[in-house]
Amino acid sequence: MFLGQYDHTIDEKGRLIIPVRYREQLEAGAYITRGFDQNLIVLTASHFEQIYQRVNQMSITDLSARQLRRLMFSNADLLQFDKSGRILIPQFLRDTARLVTNVVVVGVGDYFEVWSAEEWAKQSEQLNDVETNAQRFSALNL
Repeated sequence: MFLGQYDHTIDEKGRLIIPVRYREQLEAGAYITRGFDQNLIVLTASHFEQIYQRVNQMSITDLSARQLRRLMFSNADLLQFDKSGRILIPQFLRDTARLVTNVVVVGVGDYFEVWSAEEWAKQSEQLNDVETNAQRFSALNL
């Protein structure tokens, strides 16, 4: 399970060090793709394959299904780690998520997200609103 938050930087070549705890869970491979909230998501190879299978079962005549395929798969890339535990985030993904230097790696259970520090600050502000959270999450029946 991916948990916690880690402040990191992306170097001038677009490389990001992945926390050691996360690397251990990615030994069988991983994919990075565009997230739904001005961020990137990193999934284990098996989780990415599960999503692929589910999306692949959706009808190509359904507009939402086609758009989801485009969002998830046209923006996906297989990750490779270097000897220092870094991944190279493709330029088009860095541009999409507005990643320049300071980033936050955020565990969200089955996968983790990569945010620009600025966008994560905005997201954190929303998540720190206690009243809104009570209303927002009450329907989820936790």
